[in-house]
Amino acid sequence: MIQSDGNVLFPVFIKLHKVQTLVVGGGNVGLEKVEALLKNDPNANITVIAPLIKQELYDLAEHSDRIKLVKRKVRGWDLRKADVLILATDNYSLHVRFKNKAKRLRLLTNVADTPDLCDFYLGSTVKKGDLKIGISTNGKSPTFAKRFRQILEEVLPDNTQELLDQLKTIRDGLKGDFEHKVQKLNEITSVLVDKEKQNESETD
Repeated sequence: MIQSDGNVLFPVFIKLHKVQTLVVGGGNVGLEKVEALLKNDPNANITVIAPLIKQELYDLAEHSDRIKLVKRKVRGWDLRKADVLILATDNYSLHVRFKNKAKRLRLLTNVADTPDLCDFYLGSTVKKGDLKIGISTNGKSPTFAKRFRQILEEVLPDNTQELLDQLKTIRDGLKGDFEHKVQKLNEITSVLVDKEKQNESETD
């Protein structure tokens, strides 16, 4: 087996409006998970199942027909309707039981505050228009990820979307094969790195 140091997680950006996410738990943790999903995609398809559901979740559901609230205990067959599962209760034994059910169904699962049971983590994200950056500490320090997100949000320029639009226009207008296009785009965007190096030398 190849030995690897550090974070081995593979970053994936999911189109939440094209899959069904099941959140088990309607308390503070469930609310936090739903808010994180909606922050990344306001049109995310989300079902929340729990015997008790916070009013804030009802408020969110009022503004989206893609959020479904089911006020009862979760059942095994609920998992068959989901593409992604998030377990967000304070019941560890329930988490273990439904994680095992999800594994048999090959359903990717996130378990709140229990990294060992997770197939994936909900990391911090930075968004500037179409640019999105995911931050992961391999489950070790969500607080650090949050702080680093704040730094990136301050550093990235407000005209990031304009830059991306201009680069797309240039890319669409380029002639030649894939390799040629990549080479030209590398030349064009190298100014971003050169400018950063110039700023560093000026401050030394």
